[in-house]
Amino acid sequence: MVESNELDLTVTEVRTETPAIRSITLARADGAPLPSWEAGAHINIVLRSGERRSYSLVNPSGAPAATEHPLHYRLGVRLENPSQGGSAFMHGLKVGDTIKATPPTNNFPLRRGGDVVLLAGGIGITPILSMAAALTARRQPFRLIYAARSRDQLAFLDEVQNLAGDKLTLHTDDDAGLFNVDALMRSLTGDEQLYVCGPGPMIDAAIAAAKTLGWRDGRLWFEIFSASAAKPGDAAFEVVLASTGASYLVPADKTILAALLEAGVDAMYDCQRGECGICQVGVIEGTPDHRDYILSDSEKSAGKLIQICVSRSKSPRLVLDL
Repeated sequence: MVESNELDLTVTEVRTETPAIRSITLARADGAPLPSWEAGAHINIVLRSGERRSYSLVNPSGAPAATEHPLHYRLGVRLENPSQGGSAFMHGLKVGDTIKATPPTNNFPLRRGGDVVLLAGGIGITPILSMAAALTARRQPFRLIYAARSRDQLAFLDEVQNLAGDKLTLHTDDDAGLFNVDALMRSLTGDEQLYVCGPGPMIDAAIAAAKTLGWRDGRLWFEIFSASAAKPGDAAFEVVLASTGASYLVPADKTILAALLEAGVDAMYDCQRGECGICQVGVIEGTPDHRDYILSDSEKSAGKLIQICVSRSKSPRLVLDL
């Protein structure tokens, strides 16, 4: 969907944080203040194709000037292999380049009160670092676990260490094996809130553990930092829009949202990871193949709603209330 309030931004700094991660600093060309944001927020960068990609805002400082009408935004971007276009575009940016972005949106807000545990997997440190800064400024108790495959993939490490100090636990898979999310969650016996940001398997493990342990709603919060990949056996199917009767083919390697956008359909969306619910539409006919993190088990069983950014169809034809 086209945004009428897009920001015109200029790249003011590019830094290499790890071999695969760069931080990119953006500002208005005239130096005017930018819209305010809170920990967990992201902006959508508009690619040359017109598609948008979401990137979390990074703030290692609890100072109000960093988030209240700031003079710049800072992003952390991992170069994906293969890239779906967004990370390659971002890694190609140079100082002086101009881009368009949407104002900050927050689908992963930090709640007030209580003890907090932060878990970051890889590039998932970007919103988690901002949360640690906000909690420090609030003097709210927290601890932070930062996991990555190897030490050279721990982006923003100096800033994380300076901010979190003895509240920080580092984990690298090449030294200690895959991080055990289930074990962490079993150790949290004081009703702490857990915020997790990382790759899909880490989020899936956290959701499964929360169900097994009987965690109450509102104790686990998460944001996934990888789009749902095509699965073996995925097949093409037809999508029909009830409002127009128009029919579109969704290939095996594309989402419903991508197919509609390529066809010029003005569909609402944001995260493109099945988390925010912005792209949700009703299902009139057909059987959805749910791959989102929004719908409850009962809603998925009912088959009347679908998140078109990640979910597919089990039936050859899907009629949407769109």
